[in-house]
This record gives sequence, structure tokens and C-alpha cells, in this order.
Amino acid sequence: MNTYFSSFWRAVALAFCFLIAVPAFAAPTFPALTGRVVDNANVLSEQTRADLTQKLEALENQTTRQLVVVTLPSLQGYDIADYGYQLGRAWGIGQKSSNNGVLFIIVPSERKVRIEVGYGLEPILTDALSEIILQSKVLPRFRDGDMEGGIVAGAGALIEQLSLDEPAAKARVAQAAQQQRAVHINPIFLLFAIFFIISIFSHLFRGTRSSGLGWMLPFMLMGNGRSSFGGGGFSSGGGGFSGGGGSFGGGGASGSW
Repeated sequence: MNTYFSSFWRAVALAFCFLIAVPAFAAPTFPALTGRVVDNANVLSEQTRADLTQKLEALENQTTRQLVVVTLPSLQGYDIADYGYQLGRAWGIGQKSSNNGVLFIIVPSERKVRIEVGYGLEPILTDALSEIILQSKVLPRFRDGDMEGGIVAGAGALIEQLSLDEPAAKARVAQAAQQQRAVHINPIFLLFAIFFIISIFSHLFRGTRSSGLGWMLPFMLMGNGRSSFGGGGFSSGGGGFSGGGGSFGGGGASGSW
């Protein structure tokens, strides 16, 4: 019993160190903000880029909300959620006064996708609704090999939600929350998963301590904390479009295929 509790508290200490560890040495770099569609992975046709740009511009003119579609060649080793909110901040997508920006991020080489939501839009583009958009509109097309179709469908769903008046938008949010509650996790399975993770951390801690590398483990595991990185280098502006100074805090949803 004492051995069990000792292992447990070592795991807790390790998790605490992970959360408070100093920033990683290498900060991410960001592409130039060249327009409302930044296709750095080269997966969109010229016509699709033009059509999306026109729709995104119309959305901003109608609502002041900024939605940017960006495809990336890689995430440079970062989790897409970490990279996404930092990219939104670096570009300043959305208006500074209302933080009403959204990023639709696609990384084909790593089969990752994310909807990154600015602070001000989190009440009407919730994590649950973002997840539903990805699962219903985007990921099925990506799995079928229709990259362009998935991007167009996802952007269309986001434009539709962001164009609604507040009562209609909140009604969809409520519906999404109800759908999410319907998909519940068995509490016994959840407890098993928690104890399994604690056990893994405990074994890792013992192994690295015996090799004299225990103090390095938090740094080896760094990469998924929302506030663990400083701003990286990037070049913004160009194409007659720029962000309005909006900020992000990690709201949204991610997916893979």
C-alpha cells in the first residue's frame, strides 16, 4: 500500500512539474498572413481559393468577424491546439475590441485539422459545435480523399454559424451541447483510463530517475500546455488583408483522419 501511494504521489509531482516547467527552447514559426486563405500546403485550386476568399470577405463585411482558412505543410512538432491559438494571436485575427476571429487549420501531411475560436466567439462557436462541424462536415470527406471538398464544407458551416443572429446561433449551440451529452463516457472506463495514465507516468518517472535523467522528463514531455510557449517568428500582412488585433485562448476543437 505504501508503495502504491508513493508511486501515486511521484506521478502527481511529475504532472505538476510538467505544468509549471519553463518554456520550450524552440518557439514555433508562423507563415505570412497573405490573405483570408493561406494555402501553404498547396491543396486548393486557384478557383477554390478565390471563391473562399470572396465568401470570407463577405462574412467580415456583414459581421466584422474574421475567419481565415490556413493549410500548413507541418506543425513543426507541436500539438495543433498549441500551434493554433498561438498562430491566431500572432496574426491577430478578429477585432481587438471583440476578439471575434476564427482559424480553420488543416495540416494534410499530419492528418490533423482544427477550428480555433477567438475569445469573443466562444459562446456561439463552442467546443461542442466545433467538434460536430469537424465530425460531420470535414473529416468524412478527408477520409474519402476529398481534401478540397472537406475544406469548402467546413468553411461553409463556419460561415453559416457566424452569419446567424444571436438567438439562432445560440439555439444551434444548445442543440450541439445536447448531442454531446448524449455521447457519454462510461465512468468505470474513465477511472480505468486515469489509473492507467498514472501508472505510465509512475513507471516513466522511476525509469528516468534511475538513469539520472528524471529532472529532464518535464522538458522531454513539453509541448501541449496552452501557455507554455513564447511567440515565434512570423511575417504578417500582404494581400490587402490583416488581422484586427484579436486574441485566442485555446477554444475550439481538433480532429484527425
